[in-house]
Amino acid sequence: MGTSGCMHCHGYYPGTFASIGFVQPSKLMMIGNVVRRGCVGLVTGGASAATTRSPGLVAARRRCLRTATSLRAPLSAVLSDGTMNVTPPECLKKPLTVPSKLLMGPGPSNSPLRVHYAMMKPLLGHLHPEFCQIMDEVKEGLRYIFQTKANVVCCVSGTGHAGMETTMCNLLEPGDVILIAQNGIWGERAADMARRHDADVRLLEKAAGEVFSLGELEAGLKTHKPAVLFVVQGESSTGALQPLEGVGALCRKYNALLAVDTVASLGGVPFYMDDWEIDVVYTGTQKVISAPPSLAPIAFGDRAMAKVRARKTPIRSFYADMTWLANYWGCDGLPRKYHHTGPVSSVYALREGLAIVCEEGLESLWKRHRACAEKLWEGLAALGLEMFISDASKRTPTVNTIRVPDGIDWMKVVKYFMSNYLVEISGGLGPSAGKVWRIGLMGYNCTPENVDLVLRIMKEALGNVKGVSSQL
Repeated sequence: MGTSGCMHCHGYYPGTFASIGFVQPSKLMMIGNVVRRGCVGLVTGGASAATTRSPGLVAARRRCLRTATSLRAPLSAVLSDGTMNVTPPECLKKPLTVPSKLLMGPGPSNSPLRVHYAMMKPLLGHLHPEFCQIMDEVKEGLRYIFQTKANVVCCVSGTGHAGMETTMCNLLEPGDVILIAQNGIWGERAADMARRHDADVRLLEKAAGEVFSLGELEAGLKTHKPAVLFVVQGESSTGALQPLEGVGALCRKYNALLAVDTVASLGGVPFYMDDWEIDVVYTGTQKVISAPPSLAPIAFGDRAMAKVRARKTPIRSFYADMTWLANYWGCDGLPRKYHHTGPVSSVYALREGLAIVCEEGLESLWKRHRACAEKLWEGLAALGLEMFISDASKRTPTVNTIRVPDGIDWMKVVKYFMSNYLVEISGGLGPSAGKVWRIGLMGYNCTPENVDLVLRIMKEALGNVKGVSSQL
């Protein structure tokens, strides 16, 4: 048994606290408790009555209390000359309360209890071997969901935007031409980020809800000769699903890298990084994977990493530097170095979300999303509603956009869902704002039962909006 305990008991009673069921705390935590209230709380917090009455332990506790009392300095010696103008806020004196809502919007989706339980596991250090093993398991799960054997597969500590930012700051140097296939808000965001890195941004634009043909993409590559082509697979602002087969081959033909945003689509539709010759892909954890938002899984293929290593200028973000991230995640074959403190509990959650994906299998997952989406489309049509994208082959099943009929206040319908059922659906975003409702079918929430519930509430909501009645 190891020696554990506070700085006062340690040495007198080796293993005292470990023996009564405590996970060994850091000495800093122990010192903090001693200064505030001696060791009484630490000893009695996990010990039985018999243990706490042990003569030796009682004597040790008394010594700790006497020492703690002697350590308490006068308040004047602790405080500086400043004035305490901010008092502890009243709101934090109340218990945290969070309502349970069904999140059927464009994300985040709800997480299964199994994922929440994973986050309750004990914290580990961000370079402890046990945590590095969990990181390695996450990498294997990501290789499966990305369908890649790339070496550099890891996570950026941040949400999907962090994946986009990492893509831009690593691939682009000042003056590099990037061609962005823009048909919604995420193309707009990508262009904004690229400009901040002094790239030469060229746009290939389509109307909201439209997708790009191979001919259109090839014409853009031929005209602009970009270093990078950026495409969004699932444009969540419009519900459009961009076909990707053949795009990677075109990029190789014109010596460009292909970067793909799959935040709203990965896991819900087929995706093959290697077979489709995609150089960079990133996603988010809070959509189909159904883990809390906090990480941006990302993969860089060999061609992309070659460009990163051949840069003439430093990567502008240390935090998003893929050479550092690849090392921290054990992707470069070298000993891991400290880069940043990874979000340990979030990695646990992602690991469990990926385990659930692997247990179901990607093909089954894709079929489930498609089947639920088609059920939703049929039910909405029965209510007299139209999809924003008329061609079903151009719709992503994960974020479904429904055209708001003339004369309907879209916000009243959204509020009806929330105020009466604590169910979230959303309005439009960017080019679709005020024009559509968005209903998400992602991961844990993508079930026939949830589709039935959404359709039933939609029928009620339409019937309760002034001047509108359901056709059912």
